[in-house]
Amino acid sequence: MAESKRDYYEVLGVPRDADEAALKKAYRVLAKKYHPDTNQGNPEAEAKFKEASEAYAVLSDPEKRRQYDQFGHAAFENGGAGAGGFGGFDFSGADMGDIFGDIFGNLFGGGRSRGRANNGPMRGANLRTGVRITFEEALFGCEKEIELTTRDECPDCHGTGAKPGTQPETCPKCNGKGQVVYTQQSMFGMVRNVQTCPDCGGTGKIIKEKCSSCRGTGYTSSRKRIAVSIPAGIDNGQSVRIRGKGELGTNGGERGDLLVEVTVSNHPIFKRQDTSIYSTVPISFGTAALGGDIRIKTVDGEVVYTVAPGTQTDTRIRLKGKGVPYLRNKDVRGDHYVTLVVKVPERLSKEQKEALQKFRETMGEVPAQETSEEKHKKKGFFK
Repeated sequence: MAESKRDYYEVLGVPRDADEAALKKAYRVLAKKYHPDTNQGNPEAEAKFKEASEAYAVLSDPEKRRQYDQFGHAAFENGGAGAGGFGGFDFSGADMGDIFGDIFGNLFGGGRSRGRANNGPMRGANLRTGVRITFEEALFGCEKEIELTTRDECPDCHGTGAKPGTQPETCPKCNGKGQVVYTQQSMFGMVRNVQTCPDCGGTGKIIKEKCSSCRGTGYTSSRKRIAVSIPAGIDNGQSVRIRGKGELGTNGGERGDLLVEVTVSNHPIFKRQDTSIYSTVPISFGTAALGGDIRIKTVDGEVVYTVAPGTQTDTRIRLKGKGVPYLRNKDVRGDHYVTLVVKVPERLSKEQKEALQKFRETMGEVPAQETSEEKHKKKGFFK
């Protein structure tokens, strides 16, 4: 009954003066949300999908929309204009194949045919490989040489795949379009299903006599060595792009690129974080207490640093400009942070032990011990 149906504009969520683009956009959202293929076993979603489809079919047709605006749902009851189809409405007038092709793409095999397949020049795919470098090579840059298999245009057929002296022919199945169209009946009417031509694989061409050098592929494979320039400051996992060293393009398209992923080996002393370098340097107890010069290893060689008296363990110092060069400007570098750790000797001589004992006594850590001469005098007195 007309009274049980919702207003079509309300169903789509558009105003009564909505244009064709607004109607199509609103229906696209609802169709994606409630389509039965994405809501299997959900009768409520199926009902909403049918309701939205019916509303769009009416409002997208100028004549049916005029009738609906004038008479409402009654315009299509009791054999009225457009009666038929499911729900008392005929969907054959609406171009549902086109909109479902736009909305669902391959779900409906595309909408109406878009004409000739894209047989123009297409850029080749990118290739990926990897290279391992040292910590220092990553900091200051280097030149590496990698070896990989690449494909080049066949010199005999010049990429056509056809025997020299012959040319590929137009595919008779698709007439050179690269696509074939199948029409099938659905609940919404006739739907056109566009698929890649199975005979030519979408190229629109058939090779009768194949080139013997490339066996009809149009390319030959060979092993090549390629020089790679690693920039200063590159980090582990980053890639270097080499233009024009990727896969061959099709139909005269340019080659893709080669992406070389860099793996940086660990360093036994230095650790890296962005443009900063971190390391740990042990110092003696005497140097920590009294101060003095120490030698610190950096990526540029050893530097002399003066430790202040009373330096505590885990003190961090900064060596400015001794870190990693910036990738975009190798003349600008980060810093090197050094953690000083006071090293306690594991073995001491007798003299060293006595000296440390005296130090403890002067610091008030332990009572003063008697000397051997004092012990001998006390022993004689009591005896």
